[in-house]
Amino acid sequence: MISYFVRYRGSAADPAAFVDYYATRHAAILKEFPGIRTLAMHEPAVWKDPFPVRHDGTALLAQMTFDTPADLQRALHSEARRRARDDFELFPSFSGEVTHQAMRSRVLF
Repeated sequence: MISYFVRYRGSAADPAAFVDYYATRHAAILKEFPGIRTLAMHEPAVWKDPFPVRHDGTALLAQMTFDTPADLQRALHSEARRRARDDFELFPSFSGEVTHQAMRSRVLF
């Protein structure tokens, strides 16, 4: 399995509106990616670690899964991907960095 992550590190002027836009409008476009199996949204949770760790400031982490690297490549070169990139300009205000990363996934337990 191949996971493709898009990380929004920073803050949105209206976090609820940002997440809602992603979950409704943007996800509808991503659903049209050829070969996409799943889309998961990871949002920050309140937590306290008893050990000194550094929070990374992620406002939203999207995880798309594909069966093969070739499936991911087809999705990245698709018309739906172009529309998703254009849609980013319509997102509610967000300040920070957006990164993309593809990774092979193995479930260990």
